[in-house]
Amino acid sequence: MEKRVMTNGKRRKGLAAASALLGGVLVLSACSSGDDGDDPGAERSKDSQAQVDEAAAKDTSEAQIAISPKNGADNASINNAAKVTVKKGTLTTVEMTTADGTAVKGTLAADAKSWKPDGQLERSTSYKISATAKDSKGREAHENSSFTTVSPDNSFIGNFTPEDGSTVGVGMPVSLNFDKGITDKAAVQGGITVTSSSGQEVVGHWFNSQRLDFRPEQYWQGGSTVTLKLALDGVEGADGVFGVQQKTVTFKIGRNQVSTVDTKAKTMTIQQDGKTIKTIPISAGSPDNPTYNGQMVISEQFKETRMDGATVGFTDDDGKGEYDIKDVPHAQRLSTSGTFIHGNYWGDDSIFGSSNTSHGCIGLNDVKGASDKNQPAAWFFDNSIVGDVVIVKNSPDKTIQPDNGLNGWNLSWADWQAGAAA
Repeated sequence: MEKRVMTNGKRRKGLAAASALLGGVLVLSACSSGDDGDDPGAERSKDSQAQVDEAAAKDTSEAQIAISPKNGADNASINNAAKVTVKKGTLTTVEMTTADGTAVKGTLAADAKSWKPDGQLERSTSYKISATAKDSKGREAHENSSFTTVSPDNSFIGNFTPEDGSTVGVGMPVSLNFDKGITDKAAVQGGITVTSSSGQEVVGHWFNSQRLDFRPEQYWQGGSTVTLKLALDGVEGADGVFGVQQKTVTFKIGRNQVSTVDTKAKTMTIQQDGKTIKTIPISAGSPDNPTYNGQMVISEQFKETRMDGATVGFTDDDGKGEYDIKDVPHAQRLSTSGTFIHGNYWGDDSIFGSSNTSHGCIGLNDVKGASDKNQPAAWFFDNSIVGDVVIVKNSPDKTIQPDNGLNGWNLSWADWQAGAAA
């Protein structure tokens, strides 16, 4: 009995060992099944994926679309930043919209290789561009981008005079007034070019951080053409503040008209192209309120305008203006501070040529309503243009400041040049 039991026990242990060994083999077989080199099914799966990838690659368009500005850009230019181009293909559709879906018109180049918006973009505006192109086999490629243009807080513009296409007098400077203070004057002035068909040298002069004027040494040559080029797009005028203007402006210089007011003689002599064409009696500023001396440029013209003394510091004890004339005829501005040459219908005819009675303006005889073209003020108004020069001499007052109006001619050429950015 014991022997049989012993024999059975050994057999069980042998079976258990064999089972464990078999199990070990099975475990090893199970682990080794993950080796691709040993599994034909895995090889087939790998080959299938490679075929799919290869087929997808063969079906991909070769067209390469590029959109600028780059996706997510901010402070983008409102001029030339937006553009879509393609290599190894042609553009088929380009859509540009604002964030609210408003479409932006654009033009596709004749060769369908590029597209750009037709006009200047708006500041502080988000735009989206969606483009589609196809390659030589007709396979399509797609690209999308969005960006935001520069904000008013991070940009500056220069309001300029004279206007594009205008005809002005020989004294008219190119004057720019920037809406932000400029700290890098050299960079900004470097982005502005003023030239004349006469060949005259033109130099810029900074009156302050926001005003830059250009003029030649002598008055512009009559009949010439002046060109102003603004290449300020992307120019950093102050820390984090960039220009956005890119344009060309041209204007014509008319005949050479310079009028000289002699406050002592109480006359004005008008010359065109060096020849005297008329002499007019005037009434200038009174001894208490004399007219400025100096070279002044007509900057505005009004057939009729209101003149209120309170706006220029002439007030009574009650704070109201010493005068308030609502229909001053044939008024032409000579200074920012309120100097005009204008018609006077309220003064007696006898004062013109004999007495200086005004608050600093130059008065010419006229009628109420500016209706009589035969009056001296009407004649002078009709024969003047913005930019004409009026020189005042022999007044007991000082010479007008060069930045009081468009009157930089009162600076010597050396002083004018000294105001250019280094």
